[in-house]
Amino acid sequence: MQKDEDLLTQGAVTDQLSRRQVRVYQLYSRTSGKHVQIHGKRVTATAEDGNLYARLFVETDTFGSRVRIRGAESGRYLCMNRKGKLVGKPNGRSKDCIFTEIVLENNYTAFQNAKYEGWYVAFTRKGRPMKASRTRENQREVHFIKRLHTGLPPFPNTDQSKPFEFIRFPSTRRAKRNRKIT
Repeated sequence: MQKDEDLLTQGAVTDQLSRRQVRVYQLYSRTSGKHVQIHGKRVTATAEDGNLYARLFVETDTFGSRVRIRGAESGRYLCMNRKGKLVGKPNGRSKDCIFTEIVLENNYTAFQNAKYEGWYVAFTRKGRPMKASRTRENQREVHFIKRLHTGLPPFPNTDQSKPFEFIRFPSTRRAKRNRKIT
């Protein structure tokens, strides 16, 4: 029992020793049918596939499934204020900008706030953020799919890559074995 409590408390603390990983993708909202975007202070789920503001950097915070979500274009972090409203903040170090990534049984992903347990990132059909105090894990509004960004490549030299070519070798003839005649 003591080990379980220790594991929970250690998982809640930011890990300064482990290497932080950053993944780049879009979050597709199940209800709005669009992608989450952080556009200044406003956070909506109205972006089309490949939109610059829909490209998100998801940074791991600890060895668990705690993440910070930062808009690639705006540079702002997805955060939740004490009223349960989703906002974009320039600094994502506070606990209200850390989310627990939960992979659900139906293969959707939900993001629960680390500071306000039981509050989830959620959007309406129109792509507006929902008040987090009214959300539950099993609601469609909190379900997301992680998708690769289809916009410009993240590296400047990838657009100059050549198409793959097969190299043709001359056919090799196998030497026939010489039979000994006895």
